[in-house]
Amino acid sequence: MPELPEVEVVRTGVDVHVTGRLISSVEVLHPRAVRRHPPGAADFAARLAGHKVEAVRRRGKYLWAELSGDEALLAHLGMSGQLLVQPVGAPDERHLRVRFRFDDDGPELRFVDQRTFGGFSMGELVTVDGTVLPAPIAHIGRDPMDPLFDPAAAVRALRRKRTELKRALLDQTLVSGIGNIYADEALWRARLHWARPTERVTPAKAAQVLTAATEVMTEALGAGGTSFDALYVNVNGQSGYFDRSLAVYGQEGLPCPRCGRPIRREPFMNRSSFSCPRCQPRPR
Repeated sequence: MPELPEVEVVRTGVDVHVTGRLISSVEVLHPRAVRRHPPGAADFAARLAGHKVEAVRRRGKYLWAELSGDEALLAHLGMSGQLLVQPVGAPDERHLRVRFRFDDDGPELRFVDQRTFGGFSMGELVTVDGTVLPAPIAHIGRDPMDPLFDPAAAVRALRRKRTELKRALLDQTLVSGIGNIYADEALWRARLHWARPTERVTPAKAAQVLTAATEVMTEALGAGGTSFDALYVNVNGQSGYFDRSLAVYGQEGLPCPRCGRPIRREPFMNRSSFSCPRCQPRPR
């Protein structure tokens, strides 16, 4: 699933191509793409037509377009969602789910989603802690790249969680934007095993792992994100290349860049977690 760096790359591209334009029509080609909009596809398309896109924003892994009339178009890419900018008349993609057309007859915005886990909904904008965001994601915590992110408060919340450290890092209500890839990379940088109980993590170590997460996601953003296959691309269909810089995620059996021991893979929440057995000993 795309994490903060990948979603931010997409947000930047959509913002450049769409902000300031008036939506003329919306074509929903698969109902699952708007399943989070209870009134259905016809209502979704009708409500968007005639709205101007004022800005494109992000919190954690969620994107939204601020629309004229104080409404928001909320988007989540899911496992395989792509937002692509395409010339009018370009051949439809195989898994095209939603098409947004604009009154200037310029490039379309297309939502392509092979696995159909992503999608859109409409929502009102609300103000939470001084920030305007869509009501459905008002419970999502700030991410480490948010200018108003409070590291000290995040450390306190993480240590109160009473769970395994990686589960806390993935809890989007505590700190948003961190997923499986960057959690593993941050834990490796901080020399912590994912199963360490949060109550046994010192404030200094908790701050260290959050700093590491910020650093690795910043580096990934500079590389256009992490692409393991053709499913994650930017709005122009280009892949990111941070996968070349990963220390542990997906590197099972390869030498740890720090100590040389083979990287191990362990089951974690129906997924996998990667770590170095020497640098990140499992807690007793």
